[in-house]
Formats: sequence, structure tokens, C-alpha cells
Amino acid sequence: MAYSLARIGMEAEAEVLDTRAEVSESFITEGSRPDTEERKDYFVERDGLRFAGTHLILDLWGAERLDDEAFMRAVLERCVEVAGATLLHIHLHKFTPNGGLSGVAVLAESHISVHTWPERGFAAFDIFMCGRADPHRCLPVLREAFRPRHMSVSEHRRGIF
Repeated sequence: MAYSLARIGMEAEAEVLDTRAEVSESFITEGSRPDTEERKDYFVERDGLRFAGTHLILDLWGAERLDDEAFMRAVLERCVEVAGATLLHIHLHKFTPNGGLSGVAVLAESHISVHTWPERGFAAFDIFMCGRADPHRCLPVLREAFRPRHMSVSEHRRGIF
């Protein structure tokens, strides 16, 4: 039974890959090549690659003020500003009794999401931005605001062409 489920998953994955290949080919053959200036898809070009955007995954350990909703809103707004992004909306939710926060800053260039566990001093941030917005500029803002003892960051380039 496990083999059958794994096999079904592999076939479904193969179908997705085949579809992506078809979309890429039709995209290119229809005359709107991704390397033309007239296309406004906000893809990024860096290190010889063209991709949708940069996605940073951050873990903050030993962090402070992770239960302060007004402070979190201000920090997210500051991140958006320094990254050169366009804020569309911020939504935060505070959980009880521990005071953890979950939320998202929705951007024209994608998003910044956060989930906190103040009782453990832990926060998880996802920062995904396309176009000219630079998610790396958020790192010093988050470090200064929450003063974590340890901060790990991984970078993923999404939608590599």
C-alpha cells in the first residue's frame, strides 16, 4: 500500500513538472520572452539567474518583545520601508494565554510573515520579496528590534527560470 501511494505521488509530481515545461515553452514561444524590457513581471536577475524573488527564512532564539502587538506592527512597517517594498496590509493576531503573535504584512512585492512563541523566546519569520525590494535589509531591523541571542537565516530563490 505504501508503495502505491508513493508511486501516485511520483506520477502527480511528474505531471506538475511536465505542465511547468509546457507553460515555460508556451510563454517563450508566444513572443513575450522573459528577458525583454517590456515585460513587467518583477522577476529578479542576479548571478546570471532569473527568478521570481528571494525568500528568507529566519529563526530568532532568545528574542525579546515577541508578545507586543503594537511593537510588532511598527517593526514590520520599518522592515517594509527599509526593504523598499510597498505595504498593502498588515494583519496580526494575538493568542492567549501565552501572548504569541501570528501575522502577515502583505506587500505588492509579496509578504513578511511572523509566528512567535514568547514563552520560549522564539520567532519564525518568512520574508519573500520580488522586484527591487531587498529582504536582506530587514535583517538588521529584526536583530535590533528583538535582540535575539541567536538568529539563523536561510535564503531560497523562488521560481528560477
